[in-house]
Amino acid sequence: MSVAAPSRVLRLAILGWGLGDLAMGRRYAGTTWLLSEAFGLAVVAFTTLLLADTSWYLVPFLAGMAFIAAWAVEAVAAYRRAQRQQADADASTPTRSPATAAAWLTIPLLVWGTGFWLFAADAGSPAAVLDRFVSGWIEIAAGTTAPGLAEDPAALSATVAVAVERLRALCDAGELPDDCAEAPENLLRDIRLRLVRQAEGSAVAVAELVRFERRPTRFLGLFDASELAAVPVEEILRLELAARPAALGSERWAIVSAAAP
Repeated sequence: MSVAAPSRVLRLAILGWGLGDLAMGRRYAGTTWLLSEAFGLAVVAFTTLLLADTSWYLVPFLAGMAFIAAWAVEAVAAYRRAQRQQADADASTPTRSPATAAAWLTIPLLVWGTGFWLFAADAGSPAAVLDRFVSGWIEIAAGTTAPGLAEDPAALSATVAVAVERLRALCDAGELPDDCAEAPENLLRDIRLRLVRQAEGSAVAVAELVRFERRPTRFLGLFDASELAAVPVEEILRLELAARPAALGSERWAIVSAAAP
């Protein structure tokens, strides 16, 4: 085995699994690590494509976190092995070099730990589907429905368009805030979307026009206070959701029907 500077071994190990071991002349270990990295990436990619938008969304997330943890273990193991091979490693290696190199591992950790949730779990529960619906309510009424949001996108768009027209009528009648006509999004300001029923494999949600009333209450059970409470005025839209079978026994939720009373 050749003697390599621990800092160089660490940088190579972070760059690619097994490269640090190859730099030390450990061909079998280096090749094994490289193959393990390719296999790990394949597993993470496969589970992400298959399960990220289902009820099993935690499987690809945890697989990605395990991959990053193994990455760190591989790099640290190579670095310590290089230190043992080089008796004067402390004297010849800058003290901050290993820490600086290891800090690069925080980048994939942050990217995966936060970026994953930007696209994952959007069909893993009724609440996730409703969140997507609320985010694109106006676009859905215009005929643009997010993929996978509804089993019949055209029917959903038509029903939501009817609900939006009802809100415009209420706006013209002065039943909504004064600026309701200034932007389509303002029509939804006093709309509350909530789940009214959820059972195994099905759920019902309603979008209601609400008004806010101030009600008396007690703070800490001792002091008089008041709170704003939402009072339903009119049901604008009713959505039925269902969980459909997905890969590996998971479920994927979607809107199956909509009605505008």
